Amino acid sequence: MAVKTFAAIDVGSFELSMKIFEFTGKSQGRVIEHIRQRVDLGSDTYRSGKISLEKMDELCRVLSEFAQIMDSYKVSAYRAYGTSAIRETENTSIVLDQIRQRTGIKVEVLSNSEQRFLDYKAIAFRGETFRSVIEEGTAIVDIGGGSIQLSLFDNDTLVSTQNLRIGVLRIQELLHHMNTRSSQREELIDEIVSAQLATYKKLYLKDREIKTIIVVDDYLSVWVRKKAASAGRKNDLVNLGDYEQFIQQMRTKPLNDIIRMLDVSEESANLTFISACIVKRIMKLTGAQQIWAPGVTLSDGMAYEYAEQNRILLCEHDFNRDILACAMNIGKRYQGSRKRAETLEDITLTIFDSMKKIHGLGKRERLYLQLASLLHDCGKYISLVNIGETSYQIIMATEMIGLSHMEREIVASVVRFNHTPFIYYTQMKAGGTALTEGAYLTVAKLTAILRIANALDRSHKQKLKGVKAALKEEQLVLMVETPEDITLERGIFEEQAHFFQEVFSVQPVIKQKKPM
Repeated sequence: MAVKTFAAIDVGSFELSMKIFEFTGKSQGRVIEHIRQRVDLGSDTYRSGKISLEKMDELCRVLSEFAQIMDSYKVSAYRAYGTSAIRETENTSIVLDQIRQRTGIKVEVLSNSEQRFLDYKAIAFRGETFRSVIEEGTAIVDIGGGSIQLSLFDNDTLVSTQNLRIGVLRIQELLHHMNTRSSQREELIDEIVSAQLATYKKLYLKDREIKTIIVVDDYLSVWVRKKAASAGRKNDLVNLGDYEQFIQQMRTKPLNDIIRMLDVSEESANLTFISACIVKRIMKLTGAQQIWAPGVTLSDGMAYEYAEQNRILLCEHDFNRDILACAMNIGKRYQGSRKRAETLEDITLTIFDSMKKIHGLGKRERLYLQLASLLHDCGKYISLVNIGETSYQIIMATEMIGLSHMEREIVASVVRFNHTPFIYYTQMKAGGTALTEGAYLTVAKLTAILRIANALDRSHKQKLKGVKAALKEEQLVLMVETPEDITLERGIFEEQAHFFQEVFSVQPVIKQKKPM
């Protein structure tokens, strides 16, 4: 059986880390090397907007060492991802080019939603414990240097996710800037966190019951796992009573005692305290009674993604269902019609599936179409006149874990052009679009499908039951069964058919059958 060796490099806000994984057959894989090196990039970025020359030299030195180690292990593939410290620099492109020229390592920058999705994947691969925890009210608290991500589960499905800019390094920089005394830290952290969480609770928690907090971080998770192990708990769960005792120890013990207790550096001990205060406030806000720390890192998520894409590992959790559930909740938040959205989704997918030989799109593009159907008129909440533009702005401003920024723009553009005149690529480029030409063509194809599907339910009365689609020579025949008058639908359909025919060189036609 062939052995694949994979290296995952995390260029984080506080440290660089590299895990080298060995995958054999269908095994879970094992870590054969784990190297961590503190390089505090975040403090520079969050304070001045740029990484200093000294930190840049240190970053490249460490990555050069990582490259040599990968060679020694004969690594067959690697991925190197940068997070918020690089993402938020003013000269990201220059930084990435310098790294590649000086180390030979190509670092890609993750958007926030991509980064959190990889963390989420790593948690989901924990299998049975993950499935049992999310059966009841659960929140994932993913704590980074620049921000935290709060994700809520309902009946084992991820239903909402929000990013709050209260990461541990960002808070530490703020505390340093204010020259705070140690006795003031907890109260100030609580005030900083509470200010953002108050709005979050009003919008997303409401009457939702949360039993378990899943913590993903580099600091607090270390203690949680140690505490669970000392209590003989194999699932890394710690109850509220144990956690409150820990907070009291962090509050009263001398710093040297805390360093020994956690077996970490002084800097890590300070960041652990900030992380602990964040989680304390969230537990109080949600009423959660226990913490689970699976001990995963971004590197684990990178490895699982690689293993999935190379069909080495399979995960039982349906991540697409999470993305769709998030879209449904966005639609609900902006008072969209669930029945109308589901009708549109059903018609668009029927058309999409009937045209596989022509459109050349795959499962991922099918998901984009589903999302566009579910969010097709969310902008009505803001404006009944500029539905396309306001829908676009809502989708672009709302994170859906599992979608990259480019994918979100594809979905938002499809929704936008469902309501507004289509803009051709030369015009879009002149306007500064981030869409590639390939992504633009996907937008055109999905827009053409969504438009004729939307026309079939233009009255919003769901007149057409059980729409069927079939390709016959140069026509897409849409067979509908209804006793009702569909004059309105036919009129709108004929208007939209021209763009559909332009995109696919296929003429869509309606054939109505009236029930006996």
